Amino acid sequence: MFKHISKYWLCQILGWLAYFLINTYASQGKNTDIYFQRLFTIMLAGILATHVFRLLVRRLDWQSYPLEKQLLVFFVMWIGSGTLMYAVYYLMVLYVLTDEVTDILGGLMTFYLILTPWWGIYFLYHIVEKSRMAKMDQLTLQATVKELELKTIKAQLNPHFIFNALNSIRALVDENPQRARTAITELSNILRSSMAAEKSETVSMEKELNIVKDYLALETIRFEERLRVTYDIDPDTLGLQVPPMMLQTLVENAIKHGISKEISGGHVYISSKLKGLQHEIMIENTGQFVGKTKNGHGFGLESTRQRLSLLFGNRASFEIRNKSADLVEAKVLMPIL
Repeated sequence: MFKHISKYWLCQILGWLAYFLINTYASQGKNTDIYFQRLFTIMLAGILATHVFRLLVRRLDWQSYPLEKQLLVFFVMWIGSGTLMYAVYYLMVLYVLTDEVTDILGGLMTFYLILTPWWGIYFLYHIVEKSRMAKMDQLTLQATVKELELKTIKAQLNPHFIFNALNSIRALVDENPQRARTAITELSNILRSSMAAEKSETVSMEKELNIVKDYLALETIRFEERLRVTYDIDPDTLGLQVPPMMLQTLVENAIKHGISKEISGGHVYISSKLKGLQHEIMIENTGQFVGKTKNGHGFGLESTRQRLSLLFGNRASFEIRNKSADLVEAKVLMPIL
């Protein structure tokens, strides 16, 4: 039976029932008809007033306010609902029970006192619930970051990736030993960064960019002149915080699903700029965006959206689109941290 009743109405019923039982017990034998009529009238007026102002407070989105404004909302709702409760009670007693109500100030103070625990419990519950949801979001973010790290490691340890990288390095051993040693260092940096990724929610843009440069340097050995890379990085953004492995994921997506599918190769453009109070990261690459595919094309993109949402809510955005017939644009906007 109670499974179909919302927590709100269950609390309303149990709360006012408790109020009825307490007042019945406290009446000490003075349970006249008038007494119970007044008691039921108070309960009906209380349910009506609290429900009306509960609907109002929900429309205000009060939980997004700072604490001082939340306390102000609490005070207004408390006074307003208490006043409405007394007005309803006054009219019902005056016109239904035909029993004159005279002490208006005393009646108001009584109803304010009655509704004090109601609003106290209501606000305390939602504050605790908000804290619990924030904690759950934090845990979800940590789980998402961990999942992304594991997915990235899996992709980098994929035999095809290792084979391509080592094959490129082997070709350089005789003709360009110095470049071969550099390539080994770049490969080592990528694997080390993936397997020893920090547990923090964000890393500096500079650190993220260094991983991307190592990755693209290795890919340049394989694609040679087919891969052309341009960086447009505002130095003021290097110290800004970004989700770890996000840029590397988007660049890898551009290579795997853009450049590698073009016979003549293509161009990758990476920019990082300040746009007012936001940090804009943009990756453009030759190719066409065709949405999710069975080979995992959608994982990194969806993970990027999810992590941005968890970290910044609606203050961040991610968009990937076909900018032209042969150019894909991925753009991230984040608040400056």
